Amino acid sequence: MTEKPQLSPSQGIEGEKQYAEVTEKWFEYPIVVHPHHTDYAGVVWHGVYLTWMEEARIECLRQLGIDYAQLVALGYELPVIEVNLRYHRPLRMGDRALVKTKVQDLDRVKIHWDYQITDWESNILYVSGRVTLVGIDREKGKIVRKLPTVLQEALVKL
Repeated sequence: MTEKPQLSPSQGIEGEKQYAEVTEKWFEYPIVVHPHHTDYAGVVWHGVYLTWMEEARIECLRQLGIDYAQLVALGYELPVIEVNLRYHRPLRMGDRALVKTKVQDLDRVKIHWDYQITDWESNILYVSGRVTLVGIDREKGKIVRKLPTVLQEALVKL
């Protein structure tokens, strides 16, 4: 039996598995289910999964050299235009899991991120899904016809 890594609450969730670890091109972001993530039955509320997925996506971009705040400062946004989730089994208070994400498709204006939320130690699948983003020029309020070069170059690494 393998020992679960100890997580430091003051430094985020890093443990033995680092944010930048990629397995089969998946970026892995560890999470722990805390009481505020759950309903009265101790089961993760369905909307929390989207929050974790966004955290994983933002951290993945940061690891690739794209700070989201800097992207916004340059005049770009990446709003979500479509979400598709499938709940396979519930996470419960105290569970530890990995939010795995990767860019599956990248075209001129859309970025399709695939997700799997799995058990920390096994491949038990809790949630799978896809989130689609588009690049927006903040000043004009319009979809950009081509993502910023720095963003395209970073995403190609995935």
